[in-house]
Amino acid sequence: MPGINSIIMEKKQWLALYTRPRWEKKVNLLLKEKGIESYCPLNKVRRKWSDRMKTVEEPLFKSYVFVQIRESDMTKVRMTNGVVNFVYWLGKPAVIKEKEIETIQKFLGEYKEVEVRPIQVQTASKVRIKRGAFMDKVGVVKKIMTNKVEVIIESIGYSLTAYIDRSNIAIVEK
Repeated sequence: MPGINSIIMEKKQWLALYTRPRWEKKVNLLLKEKGIESYCPLNKVRRKWSDRMKTVEEPLFKSYVFVQIRESDMTKVRMTNGVVNFVYWLGKPAVIKEKEIETIQKFLGEYKEVEVRPIQVQTASKVRIKRGAFMDKVGVVKKIMTNKVEVIIESIGYSLTAYIDRSNIAIVEK
């Protein structure tokens, strides 16, 4: 049974929020007004208006805002106007590593007009495994399922087939 000290010591984690469309900046502001640490990565983009060019800030990830909170703050965040829900992965709120948030911040600080595209994994794609027993091994995607990918790993003269979480693979550039 958790004591009062474990509640006080509860660790803050970065979580991803899904927002109403085009509400990212507003949700970010509302969360900050509630005293919640939030981050909405903004991309500086040049847009052409009928009479001029203008630099505007657009959210890098459409309908997403990141928050660093304790589990006990989840209801407070969820009740914020414009928040749809937390982003879930395998039945739990998706935890974003501090290092990934820092990488996004650094990247946006160094580059303008950044483009975001999801990784497209296809059958026969060559992939590198990022974590687990087969870490750093290269394999070929045989089958794609909802959250897992079947990868053939040719190693020591044998063909091993592993079912690997999609988040554990990276496309190998040709």
